[in-house]
Amino acid sequence: MATAAVLPPHDVPTTLNYYIPADGNAEAPYQYVYDPPAGKPKDNIGLEKHEVVVRDARNKQEEYGLSLDTSGFQFVNHVSQEKEFKDDKVIETVYYKEVEELLKKEAGAKRVFIFDHTIRMNPEDVRDKDRLLRGPVERVHIDQTYDASVARVHRHLGEDAERLLKGRVRIINVWRPIHHPVAHKPLAVSDWRHLDAEHDLVPIRFIYPDRVGGTYSVKYNPDHKWYYLSNQTPEEVTLIKCYDSEVDRARLTPHSAFLDAVWSSKDQPHRESIEIRALVFDTE
Repeated sequence: MATAAVLPPHDVPTTLNYYIPADGNAEAPYQYVYDPPAGKPKDNIGLEKHEVVVRDARNKQEEYGLSLDTSGFQFVNHVSQEKEFKDDKVIETVYYKEVEELLKKEAGAKRVFIFDHTIRMNPEDVRDKDRLLRGPVERVHIDQTYDASVARVHRHLGEDAERLLKGRVRIINVWRPIHHPVAHKPLAVSDWRHLDAEHDLVPIRFIYPDRVGGTYSVKYNPDHKWYYLSNQTPEEVTLIKCYDSEVDRARLTPHSAFLDAVWSSKDQPHRESIEIRALVFDTE
């Protein structure tokens, strides 16, 4: 995984925001994707900081036993022909095709359906006033619940859904830095093998204008083990498993942006990234 001009491997002591129930709110956890109804909070997700160490996985993937089916995430080298990531039409034609081929190679996919992408950068960045910008998500979460993942297949694959659901189904988030290496708010991913899925995961109703999906927030567990790739470049991709229908391997991966107060400096650019979420099937 070594690339030119990278920092020496280093672990980072930091804090992560874990789920706690919101004060005085008995309603089941929810989050509105867009504007909530008048007078209603956008979400009722309480957060609590906990100290963790995020281990640097650079050149140590094999040592730590990190892969999609063991830890639930994997770092891979991949050079994209797309460099700007400013035109959604180019992203959906050129970059989507690259991601499909990457998932076929690295995840053994027979069929890939990409259902969305998100560009993340500093929301105060004036270069993209005409686009909806989202900053890094600074709380521990998983993009889909188990039920929401199955619902995604029905939503997007229609008549093929029941047949595809008889085989293995995964949702994989393909996360890539863009424009420059990551200095501020790197992405931390948590090892499935140290997650107590029965007790650590909290389903959150993810409310769209026309439907309700689901994500997981995560309760603190001192057994969690966290990793990242130091100074991750645009030629290095993190594959994040968000769902797997198979139960005898890693099924999902908590993740969060985190503050690196040790190695980042105010003179370095804000983190910019793109994430692609894809349904991945072992049958065509």
